Amino acid sequence: MPLTLLATQGSKRVRLMQAACAQLRLPPAQVLEWRDWLAQPALLLHALRQPGILKIEPPGDDRAAHLQLLQTGCRLQGRPPGPAPAHGELLAMDAWFAGFTSAMTALAAQLLDLPHTRIFNAPDDIVRMTDKLACQRHLAAHGVPVPFLLGPVHGYAHLQELLREHDLDRVYLKPRYGSSACGVVAYRRNRAGRQQATTSATLMRTQGATRLLNSKRMARYASEHDIAALVDALAAQALYAEAWLNKPRCGDSHYDLRVVTIDGQPAHRVARIGSQMMTNLHLDNRRGEAAGLLNDADMRALEDTAALAARAFPRSHVTGYDVVVRHGQAHVLEANAFGDLLPGLLWQGIDTYTAQLAHA
Repeated sequence: MPLTLLATQGSKRVRLMQAACAQLRLPPAQVLEWRDWLAQPALLLHALRQPGILKIEPPGDDRAAHLQLLQTGCRLQGRPPGPAPAHGELLAMDAWFAGFTSAMTALAAQLLDLPHTRIFNAPDDIVRMTDKLACQRHLAAHGVPVPFLLGPVHGYAHLQELLREHDLDRVYLKPRYGSSACGVVAYRRNRAGRQQATTSATLMRTQGATRLLNSKRMARYASEHDIAALVDALAAQALYAEAWLNKPRCGDSHYDLRVVTIDGQPAHRVARIGSQMMTNLHLDNRRGEAAGLLNDADMRALEDTAALAARAFPRSHVTGYDVVVRHGQAHVLEANAFGDLLPGLLWQGIDTYTAQLAHA
């Protein structure tokens, strides 16, 4: 069956999928650009006029598509569109999600007229996984262990109320609609009143306004003034808190694991090792062999929990899960509908893109 990608031509994801097609001696995938589909939705019906497979890739590689989704979301929320975000700027993530949800709803409606099309990950699954708080609640409702959720955070003052209510001094603050570690904050305070926020978001103050720029370099803020500005700026775009979950150690670093499920079964897995609180690979942390770090009980916990999580998304062919495993117990930190971008990572001799095509 021919493969169509809703993606950005020339992106790394498209290049890897085309290489997988070539390896399996399949025809090259047809690419429908996000910006073109947003402008002319009928292009999808034309692209899928014959029975085939559709895989939705994220629109983030295309700044024009990102801006169009952001402006659509602002219009849906009754907000002025505002300026385009600078490169790496965390701006109106909630409005972007509203636009993205609208696009996925429209796509799902189009697919009702294309019953002969197989879709790798269903639009409603993608939307749920893109809403991190809704996703964690969904996983928990399906019996998947996740960190304790404190729920939405409306600002710095509200954060302090939540900490008192739950008797906690350490939490992770996560943008509800962010990607990877963008805007994630590891927050700690002690009984003496000192506090620290470690984050990939850099505070910028221009003409009295607070802006947030995503960076690979972790920033640490210790003054209440800076931390309050940071939390308030993130909360304005939708923020939530979860209890701090210690990650296992690896020498002088710590790690968590990314495991990819294909057709509901755990496949590729890799340890993400770093000296900072956030171990995401895009922050220049290093990969490690999961088999060399986990004992038999931990590996079973990883695989069983990944399979359980995948059952919560039965209409998704390929999904990535970030997992912490300690003492034979696993907790899912996050599900990622686009979690297969792991170049060079092999499982049973093939990479994530070749594996998902082979199992299709």
